[in-house]
Amino acid sequence: MHSLPAVSLAEISALTGCSVVFQPSDPSRTGRFAFWRPDGSGLPDGPGEAGELTVAGADDLPYEVPARLLPVRDALPVLTRARAAAEASASMAFWGAAGLLALQFAARGLLLPGLSATDHDTWRAGPLTADDQTRIRTLAASMPPTAHAVPLDTTARPLLLPEPEWLVRAFLDAVADCLPRTPAASLAAGGTAFTARAPQLVPGHRAWAADVAAGHDAGVRLSLRVEVSGLGRDDASAAGPSFRVVPQIHSVSDPAVVADAAEIWAGGGPAAAAFGPRVRMDALLMLRRAARAWPPLTPLLSAAVPDAVEPADEEITELLGPASRALAATGVQVHWPRELTARKLTARAVIGPDGEDGDVPGKQSRSASDAVPLLSSDALLAFDWWFALGDQKLSREELDRLAEAGRPLVRLRDQWVLIDPDEARRAREAQDRKVTPIDALGAVLTGSTEVDGRRVEVRATGWLERLRERVADPASQQDGGGEPAVGQPAALTATLRDYQLRGLNWLHTMTSLGLGGCLADDMGLGKTITLIALHLHRQNLDGAAGPTLVVCPTSLMGNWQREIERFAPGTPVRRFHGAARGLDDLAGSGFVLTTYGTMRLDAPKLAAAEWGMVVADEAQHVKNPYSATARALRTIGAKARVALTGTPVENNLSELWAILDWTTPGLLGRLGTFRTRYARAVEGGDPAAAERLGALVRPFLLRRRKSDPGIAPELPPKTETDRAVSLTAEQAGLYEAVVRETLAAIAEADGMARRGLVVKLLTSLKQICNHPAQYLKEEEPRIAGRSGKLELLDELLDTIVAEGAGVLVFTQYVGMARLLERHLAARGIGTQFLHGGTPVAAREAMVNRFQAGAEPVFLLSLKAAGTGLNLTRAGHVVHFDRWWNPAVEAQATDRAYRIGQTQPVQVHRLIAEGTIEDRIADMLARKQGLADAVLGSGESALTELSDAELADLVELRGGTR
Repeated sequence: MHSLPAVSLAEISALTGCSVVFQPSDPSRTGRFAFWRPDGSGLPDGPGEAGELTVAGADDLPYEVPARLLPVRDALPVLTRARAAAEASASMAFWGAAGLLALQFAARGLLLPGLSATDHDTWRAGPLTADDQTRIRTLAASMPPTAHAVPLDTTARPLLLPEPEWLVRAFLDAVADCLPRTPAASLAAGGTAFTARAPQLVPGHRAWAADVAAGHDAGVRLSLRVEVSGLGRDDASAAGPSFRVVPQIHSVSDPAVVADAAEIWAGGGPAAAAFGPRVRMDALLMLRRAARAWPPLTPLLSAAVPDAVEPADEEITELLGPASRALAATGVQVHWPRELTARKLTARAVIGPDGEDGDVPGKQSRSASDAVPLLSSDALLAFDWWFALGDQKLSREELDRLAEAGRPLVRLRDQWVLIDPDEARRAREAQDRKVTPIDALGAVLTGSTEVDGRRVEVRATGWLERLRERVADPASQQDGGGEPAVGQPAALTATLRDYQLRGLNWLHTMTSLGLGGCLADDMGLGKTITLIALHLHRQNLDGAAGPTLVVCPTSLMGNWQREIERFAPGTPVRRFHGAARGLDDLAGSGFVLTTYGTMRLDAPKLAAAEWGMVVADEAQHVKNPYSATARALRTIGAKARVALTGTPVENNLSELWAILDWTTPGLLGRLGTFRTRYARAVEGGDPAAAERLGALVRPFLLRRRKSDPGIAPELPPKTETDRAVSLTAEQAGLYEAVVRETLAAIAEADGMARRGLVVKLLTSLKQICNHPAQYLKEEEPRIAGRSGKLELLDELLDTIVAEGAGVLVFTQYVGMARLLERHLAARGIGTQFLHGGTPVAAREAMVNRFQAGAEPVFLLSLKAAGTGLNLTRAGHVVHFDRWWNPAVEAQATDRAYRIGQTQPVQVHRLIAEGTIEDRIADMLARKQGLADAVLGSGESALTELSDAELADLVELRGGTR
């Protein structure tokens, strides 16, 4: 089926509070949704085209209101995601619920082809069971007035509104008509009817459509009644109980009318009369579909009277599991004897130390003396099953009996138990399984785990349950019986803020349990001082004291040394960097600072030392677990590992895995398993997978933002503005020429060559948007008058410099920064330029010079200067061009907007309108609105666009002068 279009949270938020109404059309997929403000105050923001809508007012009079109009396919993701928002209107919540129902029908394969009233190809929802129809009627009965507020006739009095159930059915058909239409479907069909999005006029299909409707729109529904004989005996005979499956026929128009198929075939009775003359034909059609789902029904198709089948044990076992699900997908329900359904076996996994399982998981002793031990990777915990009949736990002997019986019906405790024997055998085989404590902790934090491809509930026992409670909610430990809060270390010459003290306590909890953690506070909130406090605190703990190794980018070594000397005077600190580096006389409780590059080269020497703690600052530098840097870092052992980063996820969830698998190895499993189990589902919008991943990750990652209540109230306001500029005629000509030539080359390339051309195209267009001289690589360029961005920058700088303020200008291109440096020097504006090749000492001198007010404009390479700098003199930040990730831009902005900033900060993002930068801005806004755990894959994803999608992305749409 066709995937739904991506939609940003900003677009959803703009429409969430609107009233919504569905407007059907012919064919169904051309219907539209209209969004309007309940008070009619103006056109809502958001996607879609602007239009007018006539709605019925509370006074039964028609009113014209401005509205946003979206096709069904585009509106569906808005409806389904906005429905649960607190500010969602009643009609938004209603149509969102209807959208979920439509998607559930589609997921079950309830899609039927046919022709519309105007002979166009169309799909509709069906065939529907009696339960499906009941769900539709129930939903329609809850339709609020605004959800069908468009009158059928504006001249009638009173105004007539569409009937709710009819409108819901029209919407369900519209969703069904949108989904199965893809290019692949067109190829498979050998034509465009029923696959193309554009309506196809196919009057010649009318007879075929009538046959399809007759086969699927039967007036009956089928169910199967399972009968069991021999249950009354006290002991099972040699043959044991036997099974019989009886087909039952239900009337769609009157669900209370039901009869066995044998009664229908007997004819002449009241049952046959109640169903009408077509009942046998309809029943055989339903039986044929059911037999495809469960082959043991096949003999009924050739029987003179399809009265019953007597399946074997293995066939009944299928009916307990996959066959039942397959039948349900065709609308056939299976009814088991009442006395058996109440006795069905239930199971959940129990993990904990041997001998602590107890009768019911979670009810063990909770005395204060029950200590939680440090987690050891070579320790093993019992992974057991807790089977029950109702609320009675089964013994190991009883489980063995179930597994060895080999039948789906077993006599146990004077009652018959209905169970899949394969499930019982799998459970017995899993009885003696052992898992590591970290695997066990991951399972109990999420509350479930996968066993043989099935997700099962998990409960913890003994100290593992107490560990789960401590990790999941460290604050609860301050209540009775918990460990007292960690105070500020006496050796720290600073006063920690409340949130920093909470961070210290959290880090202490994690490291004292043998776990690691990632402190992912926003830049500028004091991760460094929190870590220094943790080091000082651990020096007073038995078994935790020892030197701390800090691995950081080269640019941050000086900052770390100054912070340690300032906040922990007397604590030894050395740099393991440069030609004369060494670890002689390491014994003690000080800090060793090194860079990622040096660590990679000297990993064996660093791994040979005994570290009390290893800290990875700006841990996104090891986001690629296969890089030499990441592999080297993993070889360095320590009593505790802590990652510091403001961006735990820059591009995708695999980066989060890389960081947390270093701090707490094994927590998220293998990378491939993590991608399959969590990342793909979460990035695809699966809320259940996101909830499970959140429960697993949240205890190991502490994330605070400057905007969080009570975190940094002293920070001044920050204003972010997108400033659109027009291309010059020269820029527009270059832009269109590059698009035309490169798209032609891309159309003829494939594989890596095509991806390389796409990246080259994107880079070229962004450089043209900056300045023609950058793209043309001119050695002696004429700079002024050729770039809309440069003209706007000049205007901004004239005002900023006149006010005596400081400004940071970020660009991802060193070549562009050189052009700006040369241009501003010609205008008499003092600048300095920091890039990746700037030596550490020169970087520190530049920072000091800017902070002292020596130069008003600081040009910075985004990649080299996006982290680790404190530039609070700047009241303005200019992003001359856009990076692919909003988190990277936010880090760069935080060079100015951080604790210590006393003036309002204005952020200016320069965007060439009508160009790829416009589309990038939209993509970045979408990514910014996503949850922290879900970010797109940036530029690499664009290389996978089709030629048509790529052309749409880079097309120049006005914006020139």
